[in-house]
Amino acid sequence: MTPKVLISDALAATAVDVLQDHGLDVTFEPGLGKDPDRLAAIIGDFDAIAIRSATKMTADIIDRADNLKVIGRAGIGVDNVDIPAATKKGVIVMNTPFGNSVTTAEHAVAMMFALARQIPDANCSTRAGKWEKSRFMGVEITGKTLGIIGCGNIGSIVAERALGLQMKVMAFDPFLSMERAADLGVHKVELEDVLRRADFITLHTPLNDKTRNVLDAAALAKTKKGVRIINCARGGLIDEGALADALISGHVAGAALDVFAEEPARKSPLFDLDNVVCTPHLGAATKEAQENVAVQLAEQLADFLNTGAVRNALNSPSVSAEEAPRLQPFVDLADNLGSFAGQLMDTGIASLRIEYEGNVSDMNTKALTAAIVAGAIRPALQHINVVSAPAVAKERGIEIEEVFREQQGVYENYVRLTVCTGEQQASIAGTVFSDGRPRIIQITGINLESEFRPRMLYIRNEDKPGFIGGLGSLLGEMGVNIATFALGRQARDEDAIALLEVDEAVEDGVLAAVMHLPNVIQARRLCF
Repeated sequence: MTPKVLISDALAATAVDVLQDHGLDVTFEPGLGKDPDRLAAIIGDFDAIAIRSATKMTADIIDRADNLKVIGRAGIGVDNVDIPAATKKGVIVMNTPFGNSVTTAEHAVAMMFALARQIPDANCSTRAGKWEKSRFMGVEITGKTLGIIGCGNIGSIVAERALGLQMKVMAFDPFLSMERAADLGVHKVELEDVLRRADFITLHTPLNDKTRNVLDAAALAKTKKGVRIINCARGGLIDEGALADALISGHVAGAALDVFAEEPARKSPLFDLDNVVCTPHLGAATKEAQENVAVQLAEQLADFLNTGAVRNALNSPSVSAEEAPRLQPFVDLADNLGSFAGQLMDTGIASLRIEYEGNVSDMNTKALTAAIVAGAIRPALQHINVVSAPAVAKERGIEIEEVFREQQGVYENYVRLTVCTGEQQASIAGTVFSDGRPRIIQITGINLESEFRPRMLYIRNEDKPGFIGGLGSLLGEMGVNIATFALGRQARDEDAIALLEVDEAVEDGVLAAVMHLPNVIQARRLCF
């Protein structure tokens, strides 16, 4: 069935063309985001949704999205998406962090100039027939110190532009390395230094619990007297009431804001102040940016729906379109290893130890680990997938350990999973052969080879003469046909394993009869 994509906000028409060119069924309703009731009513029909800021993907809407696999945000900010709810539902959330970076950075620089030279008020005054040269005394940008809070994609572009204007640039960003700061030509400093020393402060950080009201009354009181503040990032980074007080007192000389705590911003304590420049969230509002983010998002959604490639995901490991085909057999192996081990457990999983050996250790193991965790948890929680599994494992306190080694044995690629509960431990290892089909090569330290099949019977027993014959006779009497039979043992009279592919479902009565055979230690029906 052709995947269905809903566009619920105003995206450039090019996005529709790109999605349709990739063979997808597109529904384009740019005003739907403003009608949450109707969106909730129809969202269950779609595999993907492309949004901007008008559509609010709340927990309630996501809960109704039974077929939804991915939410794509054209732009950077995703505060209109309930990411925990999407993760719990197993829905990938993507954004487009690069499509409007230059445009937003340019707007911040424009706002800085407008603020420094009072251009908006001077324009209004002159057009009103006044000639108030003495009223609009500005300040130069050259030689001033710019403090950047958040030096990521957009902040770094602002830094480059500011250096070209011969400004001194300092940046506060916990994720900015000293090497990257040196490459940009900025001074990496603490927030206190930005507040104390900057002539201009510009914010370029996402809104989260740590950054909300990063410029509150206490922080503003620490700023250099006469500072000018620009925010083209997210509303809520600045306490607007505290900023208004600082502007009225004269401690802050001016502010330029493109974003507000509540949008659309119909009223604000800042609107009546002469030393404030306001724009209606225009950071990404250029023809080039709109086209860029629309095309980028459409390509991301198409690649994911057609090939499984994951780019710019906020709650899932990224997988490029180039590596997706090569990685897919190992994702299948990882999922099946996890599922095999999970089906052997009688109680909740306490820890997972994953060993990657050989070429597989150089692959995208984040995706493989997510698949293993999903497979291991799925026997207990059926709707788990690679998106939701890591979060569920964290909630349940499951410890995950990864080990990476160069090739040590005969297999070029080797993955072994060890699962522990409070009472049990099991390990299973596998590989992918040149035919691209995952294989089991070891179970609890016993070597054997088998493919993963839809219906299987796993038996651990003491190695005694006559066991195989007795098992075959029992299954034959109960109408269960054996398709394949793999055997392995530690040594004579010690533990042995039989792994059978069967044509019929293993009913409870069959499983109970197998358990009553002499020397059987454990029996499990497995489904893949």
